[in-house]
Amino acid sequence: MLYLVGTPIGNLDDMSPRACEVLKNVDVIACEDTRVTGILLSNLGITGKRLIAYHEHNKAASGNGIIDLLKQGLDVAEVSDAGMPAISDPGADLALLAAENGIEISVIPGPSAVTAALSISGLDTRYFHFEGFLPSEGSKRRERLKALTLIGETIVLYEAPHRLKKLLDELTDNGFGCNKIALCRELTKKYEEVLRMTVDEAVGYYKTTEPRGEFCICLEPQAQTEMVAAGDGTKLIAMLKEKGMSSKDIASVVSEYTGMNKKEAYKIASES
Repeated sequence: MLYLVGTPIGNLDDMSPRACEVLKNVDVIACEDTRVTGILLSNLGITGKRLIAYHEHNKAASGNGIIDLLKQGLDVAEVSDAGMPAISDPGADLALLAAENGIEISVIPGPSAVTAALSISGLDTRYFHFEGFLPSEGSKRRERLKALTLIGETIVLYEAPHRLKKLLDELTDNGFGCNKIALCRELTKKYEEVLRMTVDEAVGYYKTTEPRGEFCICLEPQAQTEMVAAGDGTKLIAMLKEKGMSSKDIASVVSEYTGMNKKEAYKIASES
């Protein structure tokens, strides 16, 4: 059996009894960083476990080795350094590999920065788009930033402190300056902080404040502010059409934000 086990994102008390029991009883623990997981196990009083490094840079070779162990009948738990495996984490590849090999998978849910940040963001949580970490640089990063302008739900991003100012500048350049943003850092820890402001205000704030800690960012979508500016469905259709959004997606967004009949919105978008 392969177990995907959620671990704390900062506060050890968030470790569930079930997760502790699974880690105590499995034969092998596959982990992002054996040092980090070793410290966690020590704090939980779990000793003598076989740890295998499984991360982005060795997942091809290590993944096949883990599958071999599972085929031998061993129980393996997969953990990330913090949060849920397979969410912006190579654990997704291991789960896919296990499924392809007919290996049973069980999930032990735990803390997640994504849902934690959304819950306290003050933004719409009915629908959301999880982007995670953007590509670090180059055309792929620019393409993803452009793609964010087409999304109609609250956007969730991860960012490292040394790249936060760059990200905020890029969001401004891509038209998000007036959009609301919730910058969540040190979640569940002693110095947990959530800053709620516009992107432009965040740019100004971090000109005099040095970003610290890993950030989980919730961002208001452009479609929401454009709907208010447009005033009616027809204008919003034209705006989204210019951005290259499909007629089907346009119909869904326009219906959600203006109340226009979805079939009517689709017809206008298709014929314009």
